[in-house]
Amino acid sequence: MKPHYENVVIGGGLRAAMYAYVNKFPLFFSRPVRPFRFDYFNPLIELDSLGIPPINQILKTPDGFKEVGIPKVLLWERIAFLLSLQGNLPLSNFCDNIRYDGEKIVCTNEYSKIHEFSFDTCYYFGDGGASGMTSPVSLQASSYLCYDYIAFHKGGKHEIDYISTGDDFVGEIWFYSSDRIDGNTGVKDACLVSVLTEKQLADPDYSETIARFKMEKILDDNGIKGPLNGYTPNGRPKHYRIKTSHIHRDRRLLNEPEYRSELNIKCPDITIEELLDSLHETDLGQFERLRCDFT
Repeated sequence: MKPHYENVVIGGGLRAAMYAYVNKFPLFFSRPVRPFRFDYFNPLIELDSLGIPPINQILKTPDGFKEVGIPKVLLWERIAFLLSLQGNLPLSNFCDNIRYDGEKIVCTNEYSKIHEFSFDTCYYFGDGGASGMTSPVSLQASSYLCYDYIAFHKGGKHEIDYISTGDDFVGEIWFYSSDRIDGNTGVKDACLVSVLTEKQLADPDYSETIARFKMEKILDDNGIKGPLNGYTPNGRPKHYRIKTSHIHRDRRLLNEPEYRSELNIKCPDITIEELLDSLHETDLGQFERLRCDFT
């Protein structure tokens, strides 16, 4: 006999996870959509109700300092952890496809069916591997957040953490301790953030290589140079050119599509800010001792 749920939530993003946790509904997804690594909440936002301590970081920029709060990906991971403890993440991330035939939902992986259930009400937030649920309200020209990860082979040791250019193409540059090298070497790699249309993504002028060249020009304009390479006869220091390579490019839709509510499938029109207000009213209950240890 297949299980029956009164309410379920489908979606792999932060909004879906928060909605499921606040309402104590089971969450299903085929595509976990983790927030961007460098997407932060306002420093004034506190999430002690989930056991997340206040986290304020000061980033150095060429123009001064930038203060950021709790990483959104930390909240996503924390809610997924708490949902699993409550038994409200039945399939974890083992599902690859979700199909609704009007009566029941069938969840499969790449080999076979792994779960089947019916429901009274489904709260749908969009899922890249779901079919048969509902359709978008309208089809609009798509814009994408594009992330280009850059490896530094020379010039990766500096004090800058963040640069904002104000452009759509390479609008932000986030520097982070390199994941490619073990140990605390002081070498930083970079992530470039751009807002591009589908047409621009296919345009060579917005390619990974051009993004890397633009970043190197921005760094040079801000006085970030390669390692010291001796001195001129006049005693001025000489530096090697910055040497970089492209690691990979990720992209995701800039705005989540709006879906049409149909019969027992509801598409909540609720923002992360509204869900944060609801989170403040929750508590960890029996998991009170499971505080989040974030460094």
